[in-house]
Amino acid sequence: MENKKELSPKHVEELLSSLKIRFEKNMHRHQGLEWADVHEKLEASLISGSEKLWSLNEMERTGGEPDVVTYDNSTNEFIFYDCSAESPKGRRSICYDRQALESRKQYKPENSAIEMAITMGIELLTEAQYRELQKLDKFDAKTSSWVQTPPEIRELGGALFCDLRYKHVFVYHNGAESYYSSRAFRGLLRV
Repeated sequence: MENKKELSPKHVEELLSSLKIRFEKNMHRHQGLEWADVHEKLEASLISGSEKLWSLNEMERTGGEPDVVTYDNSTNEFIFYDCSAESPKGRRSICYDRQALESRKQYKPENSAIEMAITMGIELLTEAQYRELQKLDKFDAKTSSWVQTPPEIRELGGALFCDLRYKHVFVYHNGAESYYSSRAFRGLLRV
């Protein structure tokens, strides 16, 4: 990368190639959408100076395997979700947010889900979005993913995470300061 939020032309080419291959390999995730339209939108974001490609690269770099899951007609945006089979490896062993990180007296994780998402320019999935993602494929059969937590739960010290077990999506709670080697977060990006 040339600077913090720009990709070199070579990185752009490699990223677009990876996204195209994933898109074409997983047409069941985005029926009715065409790669040419997605590519055009990505190119336009590059020309406009948007940091969207940088954010997609961060999703890719941390193991999220981003893919288009839908198109939002109202905003004219393609929506990418992390579609790695298990929670992204480059985002594991993190607590929920900065407050949780600072509350730990010892054995602090290196980062938090909320801060990583902000730095990457993406959003954590909500519980509803996580459930929609699970309709496309099977995800998190061995791992789990933090999801956006309602303020009333977070104010009491908790945070929510989800996984897939027994062919069912489960939503759980934990102390927001907890972290595990099998828990990360899944994000989304609008382009």
